[in-house]
Amino acid sequence: MLQIDRWKRILILGICLLGLAYAMPNAFYTRVEAHNDAVARIEATGVTTPELVAARDGWPSWLPSSLVNLGLDLRGGAHLLGEVQVEQVYKARVDALWPELRRALAAERDAVGAVRRVPSPEGTLAIEIGNPDQLARAVEIARGFSTPVTTLTGAGQQSLAIDATGSTLTIQLSDAEKALTDDRTIQQSLEIIRRRVDEVGTREPTIMRQGEDRILIQVPGIGSAGELKALIGTTAQLTFNPVTGSTSDPEAAPGIGQFLAPSLDQEGLYYILEDSPVVTGDDLVDAMPGTDENGMPSVNFRFNPTGARAFGAYTSANIGQPFAIVLDNEVISAPVIRSAITTGSGQISGSMNFEQASQLAILLRAGALPAELEFLEERTVGPELGQDSIDAGKVAASVGFIAVIALMILSYGRLGLFATVALAVNMALLFAVLSVIGATLTLPGIAGIVLTIGMAVDANVLVFERIREELRTARGPARAIELGYEKAMSAIVDANITTLIIAAILFVLGSGPVKGFAVTLTIGIVTSVFTALFVTRLLTVMWFERARPKTIEV
Repeated sequence: MLQIDRWKRILILGICLLGLAYAMPNAFYTRVEAHNDAVARIEATGVTTPELVAARDGWPSWLPSSLVNLGLDLRGGAHLLGEVQVEQVYKARVDALWPELRRALAAERDAVGAVRRVPSPEGTLAIEIGNPDQLARAVEIARGFSTPVTTLTGAGQQSLAIDATGSTLTIQLSDAEKALTDDRTIQQSLEIIRRRVDEVGTREPTIMRQGEDRILIQVPGIGSAGELKALIGTTAQLTFNPVTGSTSDPEAAPGIGQFLAPSLDQEGLYYILEDSPVVTGDDLVDAMPGTDENGMPSVNFRFNPTGARAFGAYTSANIGQPFAIVLDNEVISAPVIRSAITTGSGQISGSMNFEQASQLAILLRAGALPAELEFLEERTVGPELGQDSIDAGKVAASVGFIAVIALMILSYGRLGLFATVALAVNMALLFAVLSVIGATLTLPGIAGIVLTIGMAVDANVLVFERIREELRTARGPARAIELGYEKAMSAIVDANITTLIIAAILFVLGSGPVKGFAVTLTIGIVTSVFTALFVTRLLTVMWFERARPKTIEV
């Protein structure tokens, strides 16, 4: 008997209406996008302006507002390929080791004699001891700072490679520790870049590792590659370093364990600072733009308990001495410690405007890149080019849609018309699912949509051809329609399962654009099977119940 239970009809119609509701915001893309941006900005800052309120009210809050995100090739944006300078991390690790090792060796002064650091290549710590006969003891003390490498490939190896020659002890990271440090540095850089990009509200960036030490960054909707570089290219390494002196000579040679840093406030002034900072930006828990006592732009920051204790202890022991606030090897300011600072909070002020203060706060909140990024490739995709791609995709989809409609109606008459209605529902469901999951649509994704349009009627063709055959032998059109759907089911399932397997392989083995194609194709297969087996059948049954035809033509 050709019939569909009432609860099934309600469920099918409900899914279709829900799909239409969630797909609808994409037809008003600019308005809904402005609404979403305004809501996010108001929630993040708590500030409402007439412009934000107007944008928020431009789309009813009770309607769905999820959108299909447009990729770099459709929206325009910036593309960067950066190389992480991991050697800088080796140097920082070795420099941080020196103060602790110096204290440990100094405690054994009676045995090893006087200790001093001598010049050595970056990433290497060279220490000369006064009593060469006790070099073995110095090596033993240094090995106390080495730890086992905690990776399968580095099992049985230590973190430090220690060499002793004459009266000199040479220390550097072992190969296994360097490999572990490289991986950790890249992962940390990926996370920090992602935080920085997310802070400015961009949509669906692509941030991924390429090769051993490179990172690919693609951010849709940003103005230019230069703007993106300004956001993520700064390492934002904030440190508080002891000041040992100042000079006006940019070629002055600092001592061992010291470095020369220019002043941002006073041109031509250079500070001589100790390499080992008192506190670093890693100890920051918050940074917000604000104003100082003179109403000038500033950044207010707050340390975690560890940083607060270290800063408090240092300022308590060095009242009357200057210390430098250093950002990326440039001294923002070098105030004199008037009293112990034990509150765990402070303020950075100087030669910056409000926009620069806001940008600095973003960088500090996101954290410091562990090493500098050297950009090997940069490219800006203009929004005009993206709009051309969208227009071309619309033309391709429209031509395909019209051609399929014409073919189905000319081939199958009324049932072909039902199939075209189901095809429209299929497109709505496809965009609804893409919107709900927050998928990013790229040119390959558009290709997947166009392919879905062509494939969406395959199941209908199988059903309709089967109905034709059954009309020759079955008792009446109702039985022919019922048998057509039943006997075509296995062929439809088999054909679409093989396509799903191919889509899964593309998703697992493919890169970003190929994955976008696979996702679109997968969703399209599921929605097209649903509309062919349920929506088209429901339309056919509803028409049949109303018209009660004695014969039908397919």
